[in-house]
Amino acid sequence: MVIEEWKKCGIATKFPTYRNSKFVTVDSWLNGKRQDDEAEGLWRINDVIYDFTDFIDKHPGGSFWIRETRGTDITEAFEAHHLTTAPSKMIEKYKVRDANKPRIYTLTMHENGFYKTLKRRVMEKLKTIDNTPKERSDLIHLGLLVSIFIFAIASARLNSLLCLALAGTALVWTIITAHNYFHRRDNWRMYTFNLCMLNFCSWRVSHAMSHHIYPNSYMDLELSMFEPLLCWIPNPHIKSLLMRYVSWITEPFAYTIAFFLQMLTRIVYSLRNTNIMYWHDLIPLTIPLTIYLGSDWPLWMCLRQWLYMTAIASFAFCVIGLNAAHHDPEIYHEGDTNREDRDWGLFQVDTIIDRGDLKKSQFLVLTHFGDHALHHLFPTLDHGILPQLYPILYQTLDEFKGELRECNHIEHIIGQHKQLLRIKPNLKAPGSK
Repeated sequence: MVIEEWKKCGIATKFPTYRNSKFVTVDSWLNGKRQDDEAEGLWRINDVIYDFTDFIDKHPGGSFWIRETRGTDITEAFEAHHLTTAPSKMIEKYKVRDANKPRIYTLTMHENGFYKTLKRRVMEKLKTIDNTPKERSDLIHLGLLVSIFIFAIASARLNSLLCLALAGTALVWTIITAHNYFHRRDNWRMYTFNLCMLNFCSWRVSHAMSHHIYPNSYMDLELSMFEPLLCWIPNPHIKSLLMRYVSWITEPFAYTIAFFLQMLTRIVYSLRNTNIMYWHDLIPLTIPLTIYLGSDWPLWMCLRQWLYMTAIASFAFCVIGLNAAHHDPEIYHEGDTNREDRDWGLFQVDTIIDRGDLKKSQFLVLTHFGDHALHHLFPTLDHGILPQLYPILYQTLDEFKGELRECNHIEHIIGQHKQLLRIKPNLKAPGSK
């Protein structure tokens, strides 16, 4: 049947259950993954089942990562988030049995393959790497964070549209920089991501566990959450003619309401289904509160100013994020022909065109999702030290017939809009001549 044909997943043996949900959220994605992953209600790494129940509160990275992934296959996430050999040895005591069924995911991580080879070389490089850029990242983040509140108060006291725009810009740059921190073990900086009505816990699922592991596939929650307003999968069964062209018109509106829509979706889902709200969802209210305490404006005007700031940040976030690396007709998307070598690391590179115009500035890299390929491959590393890994990456790509492509932001914007229109899959596999 045609419907079965278009539902064939390029990186898995089954169509993800969550995509049949009426209400797509991080919770429905996790529940669907638990149904699909053949993890037998525990944790699966490769073809082994583990019981990490007693380890949840002991996990050095924080309990969230283990607690939320119960009942799922965490093979790729485990490998990408641990850059020493200690975790692989430690988990042996939690082994329960070999899995009863094969993995549903068709991507590989062979010891002599691209990703494992690159990972070994990176692990060796990390022993001698210069870590001082990490301190610069921390200073950039702190400076941006403080500037949000300075410009927010100034926008009210001076009744200045310029200060309002600067406050919105500082807000979006702060949360993009905070993205540098929520991939890692729990830390105070990850909470600053919540200033924009998004939530780092939800994004640890939708971004770190879904998008980072399965980019541009049916399993990528960051694709499905934008549908039907925006659709990048080149499939006429998902993307109608109307959706293709109207998306160019609805795009600015979708960008502006993205933050509000995320918050509203989680509130409605929490009221109707399982609660996915947290105490730190109140963090955005620190902005209007600061404006209120730092000016003579009434509360309703402070709230209005905060909503304007958030709308500015939402629009800028989408302009930056959706045109950062992943959407262009030349980039692999679900339905395109797969590379013959199914290595997970090569798959990551095939779904990315990096922004070459950012690489000379650590500030621009942090605030514009720069060094994207290396970040996908090693998400727990600070963006500040990633440039030192390029010689190793290029060497390993050459050995495995991979290519790191680059373009500038304007080219990405053009390519992203072309991808919104594309419905025909690429028949030429990445890496083929």
